[in-house]
Amino acid sequence: MRTNFSREQLTDPHIAAAEQQLRACVHCGICTATCPTYVLLGDELDGPRGRIQLIQDMLEKNVRPSAKVTTHIDRCLSCLACVSTCPSGVQYPRLIDAARAHIERSGSRPLSQRFVRWALGFVLPRRRLLSPLLGLGRFAARFAAILPKALRSPLEVAAAVPHAKPQPVELEAHSTVGKRVALHQGCVQEVVAPQITAAARRVLVRHGFDVTLVEGMGCCGALNHHLGQTQAAERYAAALVAEIKSLEHDRAFESVVTTASGCGAVMSDYGFQLGEHAAGIASRTRDIVDLLRDVPLQASTAVKGVRVACHAPCSLTHGMKKASAVPQVLRSLGFDVVEPRDTLCCGSAGVYNALEPEIAAQLQARKAAALMTTKPQIIATGNIGCLAQIAAAVGVPVVHPIELIDWATGGLSP
Repeated sequence: MRTNFSREQLTDPHIAAAEQQLRACVHCGICTATCPTYVLLGDELDGPRGRIQLIQDMLEKNVRPSAKVTTHIDRCLSCLACVSTCPSGVQYPRLIDAARAHIERSGSRPLSQRFVRWALGFVLPRRRLLSPLLGLGRFAARFAAILPKALRSPLEVAAAVPHAKPQPVELEAHSTVGKRVALHQGCVQEVVAPQITAAARRVLVRHGFDVTLVEGMGCCGALNHHLGQTQAAERYAAALVAEIKSLEHDRAFESVVTTASGCGAVMSDYGFQLGEHAAGIASRTRDIVDLLRDVPLQASTAVKGVRVACHAPCSLTHGMKKASAVPQVLRSLGFDVVEPRDTLCCGSAGVYNALEPEIAAQLQARKAAALMTTKPQIIATGNIGCLAQIAAAVGVPVVHPIELIDWATGGLSP
């Protein structure tokens, strides 16, 4: 594609990165077949090719986007299936991220939408705020029908979020001689599903890892990043990088491990977001199950034959660019693993289900039907957003794969 950015515009590294990707796009349209919103809506402007044209026009002219342009950009899930499909190697995140940041700066949305987006970006990364407000949101959801749409959707999502399970005291000794890893302790997951981090710690220590919890300011920046709130995202990301580096003064971490692939996808891109000083941490970011792929796990016979349907989060497959290790690892432990044919996004996509509920609900129903067709006893997925989205639509337990691995290697049943 030809571009017409000025020299002054190209001094902005984010605009320069977007311009490079615009030039790489040949508008072949192959990406549209894997785009969830294009598949559902059939609108060219709700597919990557159409959105790229909108983004180019908006960024080149540096104008306040129209309501129509904002709507089509907001409908993008950032599932990044288009990145995996693109034969030209276009890095779509450079485009959609620049577009979201531009729209956020322009203040072009209605006041009610701006308030909801600000509230989500302010509350969700703060565990001390999120925990009581989530309870309040669950109560307020009873009256959602009488509230404006912009407020109704986040409350309905809050009502569907799983309740945290009480965690037992850690019983296993902490290793100090094995491979040293930093285990990222995030924001939303620690409030609604702290059992995931607890299970990860047990499994890692059980298999000889020296585990250090890291959290920075309590969030990796992913939530604000997807909302186009660049300054907040970079602040959280920088704090996490600083903490990890401060703990490496005597012995480096072999890996920075995450139990939420939504976090992992953003952390893997810290080198671009924050600069070269964060690239080393980005390159060492690993999904918990991917880390365990080649570890000899101490399997028991308690789980043999338990039928598990695996949902691969988009953030793992397309964001972290890792084929899910979950089926391989769970099969090695004796689980009967099945995988659905449908590979579209489940509709969670960070806070997408709170902001675009109609599309999210269609994708949720489609994903739930595909998973339940496999007749599972349990569904496993490695991202907290996917877990909550799917759990609200199916009649079987939905857990993180690390909880199953913990169970299979001598830990608690989830």
